[in-house]
Amino acid sequence: MNLNDWLSHCEKLHPQNIAMGLERVQQVAQRLDWHWACPVVTVAGTNGKGSTCAMIEAVCRQSGYRTGVYTSPHLVHFEERCRIQGQSVLAQDLVPHFERVEQARLGEALTYFEFTTLAIMDLLRHSDLDVVVLEVGLGGRLDAVNVVDADAAVVTCIDLDHTEWLGPDRESIGHEKVGIARAGRPLIVSDPMPPASVLAHAQAIGADLWLHGRDFHFSGDRQQWHWIGRERRYHGLAYPALRGANQLLNASGALALFEALRQRLPVTAQSVRNGLALVELTGRFQTLAGQPTLVLDVAHNPHSVAALFQNLDAMGFYPQTHAVFGAMADKDLTAMMVRMGPLVTHWHVCDLPSSRAAKAEQLVNQLKGQRGVDAKQVFAHASPAQALAAAQASADPTDRIVVFGSFLTVGGVIENGLPSLNAPHLNN
Repeated sequence: MNLNDWLSHCEKLHPQNIAMGLERVQQVAQRLDWHWACPVVTVAGTNGKGSTCAMIEAVCRQSGYRTGVYTSPHLVHFEERCRIQGQSVLAQDLVPHFERVEQARLGEALTYFEFTTLAIMDLLRHSDLDVVVLEVGLGGRLDAVNVVDADAAVVTCIDLDHTEWLGPDRESIGHEKVGIARAGRPLIVSDPMPPASVLAHAQAIGADLWLHGRDFHFSGDRQQWHWIGRERRYHGLAYPALRGANQLLNASGALALFEALRQRLPVTAQSVRNGLALVELTGRFQTLAGQPTLVLDVAHNPHSVAALFQNLDAMGFYPQTHAVFGAMADKDLTAMMVRMGPLVTHWHVCDLPSSRAAKAEQLVNQLKGQRGVDAKQVFAHASPAQALAAAQASADPTDRIVVFGSFLTVGGVIENGLPSLNAPHLNN
């Protein structure tokens, strides 16, 4: 069986896509008999998880550490979910670990996410690494990643998302996210206004709690920024290569993690500077040169879309903004549309290859009901690639196109590589 065969196999083992609970995953993990020789970090939160993982990875690599990262979902290829030394693993290298999980599950019904998570973590465990970074998929307390007793945990910004699974408000969601914390071990909270449930749980279990604004904080001007922790300080830092004002929160949490783990994972100031300056992550307010300008962002809930709006608003003047938008039906679509409405002049909505996705026709109907939306400038397409092509055809060279709403939306426009736009008008 090749990797695609195993992925098809994983899709058939459990009647549900999501099944909360750790009992089944813990039993299989115990049979796999993992013993982690290197520091392991888990990262949970509503937004900023992937960026935080990438920053930790980049600084560690600049320090000479051999790194392994697990993140989800992927944009184009499943192999993107596991990076070793900054590179996606090869499909054939994953196959033996799918075989090991299959042997260890003894008929246990695992979901696709649970099975694949176990397989990737098994590969990481056997890859002779100096540090492992694990991104939580959904929640934290009951997520498959939480079967690992991490040496430190990071909780990024918390907001409303997956409310049907995690609860109706920030307090209940925070309770689920902070479940990755461990007694006596560092818990970094980079959310500047964390729910009380996060603080209460950290205190109840005796975690080493690091709070933004108390144990670490940052400041900056237009040229550089500064970070101050409990004992260490960094002055005159260049802004992270990942664009957007929200990335300073993620970078600040990453630096607090390094101070908290300084005995086991020491890094130099130069490694911090180089790592933050060189970090890369596709689809996080990624701006591609061309005419028109193209912005890719996996923002897929109201909180992340609000950050996208602020970042777009700060870019400068563009005569028109064309949106390529596709999203999951269970998201707060209206809130996302309303937030972006003041900037977007043309909407190109699209179907996505997922049963959870909202149909383009549904998105069209919702948009046409929004105040301030020109119904004549709302168009439906069968795929993100077709939507991008239509947006490019109608855009002037000085306009911009923003692709957002889901990992699948961004993935759909980069599946053949990063686009390089050249407005048709330039060829006339």
